[in-house]
Amino acid sequence: MNALILALLVGLPGLASARLPAPTEEQKAKQEEAKAKTAEANAKANEQLATAQDRVAARWIQNQKAKGVTVTPTPIAPPPAPAVAAPTPSPAATAK
Repeated sequence: MNALILALLVGLPGLASARLPAPTEEQKAKQEEAKAKTAEANAKANEQLATAQDRVAARWIQNQKAKGVTVTPTPIAPPPAPAVAAPTPSPAATAK
């Protein structure tokens, strides 16, 4: 009985480590389509979130003005563009 359990414990991890076959062109196309759909949905959700946040902020500022409090919103600057690395010269160009 112990030998059977030992054989199962040694043999089962080998079965679980099998590699999956590479995706077919059709599967790759479906994955790309799903990525595009997800990206579009995320962009729409982010836009809706920003709109909702703007409405909440405008309502809060309006309520504060009604109370006689002056509110000055802090302007938010967009994040800077990522730095572009300078192209590295090819090894053939440096060997001259």
